[in-house]
Amino acid sequence: LNAAPGRPPRQHVRFLPAPDGGDGGATGLVAARVPVLADHPLVRGPRFRRLKIGAGHRLDVKASGVFVLGIGHGNKLLTDLYNCHLTKVYTVGGLFGKATDDFSDTGKLVEKTTFDHITREKLERILAVIQGTNHKALLMHSNIDMKTQEAYELAVKGLLRPMGKSPPLITAIRCLQFVLPEFQLEIHCLHETQQYLRKIVHEIGLELKSSAVCTQVRRIRDGVFTLDDALLRTQWNLQSIQNAIWDCQLKVQTELEKTLG
Repeated sequence: LNAAPGRPPRQHVRFLPAPDGGDGGATGLVAARVPVLADHPLVRGPRFRRLKIGAGHRLDVKASGVFVLGIGHGNKLLTDLYNCHLTKVYTVGGLFGKATDDFSDTGKLVEKTTFDHITREKLERILAVIQGTNHKALLMHSNIDMKTQEAYELAVKGLLRPMGKSPPLITAIRCLQFVLPEFQLEIHCLHETQQYLRKIVHEIGLELKSSAVCTQVRRIRDGVFTLDDALLRTQWNLQSIQNAIWDCQLKVQTELEKTLG
């Protein structure tokens, strides 16, 4: 921001001595517009010394993907979006055959197991059980009578979610790829942490009479924001950030009106 072209300095009127004509006569005063010295960069210094920047749902050091930031007034919008309790979507990679102390493939190896007996059908049965269990928990934490018209309308709009604190909830989970010993899942969830998702992979391995570690956690959607909205490190410049803010304003406003009214 400080490297961007600044506005020209303000002008004010000063009465200055008229140029001496050289005839020795009395000099008068003339009105002239001159720059305000207080606006000069050497006097004013950098225009921006502080910017209020807030972080949305955080990512730990082993995860990647969409990470939302708010600048200035955007910090309040971040809080409003947080109160919407929007779903986040991850792609999670797993590897059967070993277990570690932190459920990731970079942790300390605890044990090795066989995995030849695992099939995609067995994996998908476990995923269906996880989704069904979490769906019941979602209904319980939504605090809505499921026999009412309100519950039906919220379900149709996709707004059926806990509007307060709750344990981590998985709203949908499916297998994207399965090539033993590796697999990849797509997980839609609320109130999660990336470590919770790694633990889910570990528990899936145990349910399949084996073990598994998480090889990747990548957030591909955070509420209204997707990978298409994200800026690569090479795009961290004023113009790209400004364009991203303009492009996302309408999406944020629409979601807040739909959820919070």
